[in-house]
Amino acid sequence: MKAYVFPGQGAQFTGMGKDLYDQFPEAKALFNKADEILGFEISKIMFEGTAEELKETKVTQPAIFLHSVILAKMMGDSFQPEMVAGHSLGELSALTAVGTLSFEDGLKIVSKRALAMQAACEHQSSTMAAILGLDDAVVEDVCKSIDGVVVAANYNCPGQLVISGATKAVEEACEALKEKGAKRALMLPVGGAFHSPLMEPAREELAAAIEATEFEAPSCPVYQNVTTLGTTAVDEIKTNLIYQLTGPVKWTQSVQNMIADGATEFIEVGPGRALQGMIKKINREANVSAGVVSE
Repeated sequence: MKAYVFPGQGAQFTGMGKDLYDQFPEAKALFNKADEILGFEISKIMFEGTAEELKETKVTQPAIFLHSVILAKMMGDSFQPEMVAGHSLGELSALTAVGTLSFEDGLKIVSKRALAMQAACEHQSSTMAAILGLDDAVVEDVCKSIDGVVVAANYNCPGQLVISGATKAVEEACEALKEKGAKRALMLPVGGAFHSPLMEPAREELAAAIEATEFEAPSCPVYQNVTTLGTTAVDEIKTNLIYQLTGPVKWTQSVQNMIADGATEFIEVGPGRALQGMIKKINREANVSAGVVSE
């Protein structure tokens, strides 16, 4: 079975989507529509912006969403998913690609999500750190032992877990994890503590936006970050999407469940190759590739 996967924040690069814009009139129209919906020229920033400009949360999230969703649309009949998943923000790209959200509604939710997360980051000093070379259980135990908010946030692949929380608590956890034998405990250049309880204000704002938006049943099961299970039930999809902001991205477990349910081929749709690398580390036998447009 073919599984299509959609990347999250961090996959952006200058020039992303320009080939689609130049090659397909339909893609050009969608980029122009996105500029209109967002009220600024995101296409110009995607095609010509600096790495710094692209790193702004209000830009990064819609940019990755647009690249992924427009690429999926330009793949035409070759885009035939039997299951999909997205890493964090990528879950909204996946839901739009399989018809749960319209292009316009998907983009509006992504933009609101980005702005709400940005605002939540400004409430208190918070950050994330990548922990390499330890079992998940060891990382979880150390996080629980720290005074202050720090939690396991992204289960990317075996031996790579990202923690998230208040800056002081994350720093303390990094020191404790190095003592436990972590190969690396690396502070990440992010705006705040995504996928942690510190995103609660953003979750409430996102919940209101999601409840006010029309969702359709997807054309195939969507494996969601929070539950790691495939579903086509609209109410479940909405609930899981809301809780994803304060809950962990269980990518390792989601990919394992997709394989258990019959996934034999993983196609990454969007910028970068990060998910292909993670999937190979989760299962060396997995067949991975990048989504390409139909000629």
